[in-house]
Amino acid sequence: MNGHPVTAGTGTADADDISGAVAQLCARFDDIYWREVDSKKAYPKEFVDALTEAGWLSILIPEEYGGGGLGLSEASLVLEEINFSGGNGAACHAQMYTMAALLRHGSEEQKQTYLPEIARGALRMQAFGVTEPDAGSDTTRIRTMAKRVDGGWVVNGQKIWTSRVQHSDLLLLLARTTPLAEVTRPVDGLSLFLVDLRTAGDAVTARPIDTMLNHETNEVFIKDLFVPQDALVGVEGNGLRQVFDGMNAERILLSAECIGDGRWFVKRASEYASTRQVFGRAIGANQGVQFPIARAYAAVTAATLVQRDAAQRFDAGLPCGAQANMAKLLCSEASWQAADTAMDCFGGYAFATEYDIERKFRETRLYKNAPISNNLVLAFLGHHVLSMPKSY
Repeated sequence: MNGHPVTAGTGTADADDISGAVAQLCARFDDIYWREVDSKKAYPKEFVDALTEAGWLSILIPEEYGGGGLGLSEASLVLEEINFSGGNGAACHAQMYTMAALLRHGSEEQKQTYLPEIARGALRMQAFGVTEPDAGSDTTRIRTMAKRVDGGWVVNGQKIWTSRVQHSDLLLLLARTTPLAEVTRPVDGLSLFLVDLRTAGDAVTARPIDTMLNHETNEVFIKDLFVPQDALVGVEGNGLRQVFDGMNAERILLSAECIGDGRWFVKRASEYASTRQVFGRAIGANQGVQFPIARAYAAVTAATLVQRDAAQRFDAGLPCGAQANMAKLLCSEASWQAADTAMDCFGGYAFATEYDIERKFRETRLYKNAPISNNLVLAFLGHHVLSMPKSY
């Protein structure tokens, strides 16, 4: 970023101003902080609280509800800077990408009820319940059912990889309201609900999943959960299309985190290569070390352009499914290329926790698989963009 303004859907903000302010906040949470949080597999509550207090997690909420009134382009800068500063935006990014479905499809009553409270930090909306153990990426095959009763629905089912539900007051939940066998198209009959976890009680329980990185995620069990009529987001039966807005936002925002990771790896590697002396000279003078770092820098820079385009299209209300998926693909691969290069550059020291390379290496690897496998991104591009035969 070189001081150029980033145009959002509702206003204009200077990229350097946003990045600089976020960097100043992140400076309070240094490598030691993130290293300790990672070693304990703890939730970075202090960091998330600071972001909330500074208003960065409400950047997408319109000003009339107490938020920043900016767009995905600006939100991307926030997450990119968090990761470039050595942190992990995954601890809080859902409060940004879940906004897409609520802002575009939620009722005015829902917005009036929840958005001001989210904006001032009294509520957190950090959880998105879509994926299920048996369905995986085939969302139309989910089994969680919401059955009509007086005044609303009763929901039963199971979700997996539902991150941050232990640290969220609200859950966006996708469930079938019409059985798959009774719909004309598999994408029909799915509905989106805004669940208040504070009142759900024992109807929603979570089992933490231990993973190779510090990413708070869970298997969620839903038993006889009553959700009132006003919990429905948008139109009944049209939930999957509403979720797509959130999914596109998620892929664009997570791509920004990958950019931040990629920049972090390139910076750390180039600095280390310039000072580390072996055989009487800096290892960065050797083309075998220097060229992979330069190539990783070029890959991250190119992927950034695709991510910026996707964010601007989203903010402008233009179709951006292909762009969001390409951004996710290219940014995750660029960050992984930079991570692998940094591991080679640091050699044995890359495996020592005090250098933080191994921590960020684990964190950025996630995005080749999540929130969607890169192979499925390629299948989407091949079939929906290039009109080749469907491969699944």
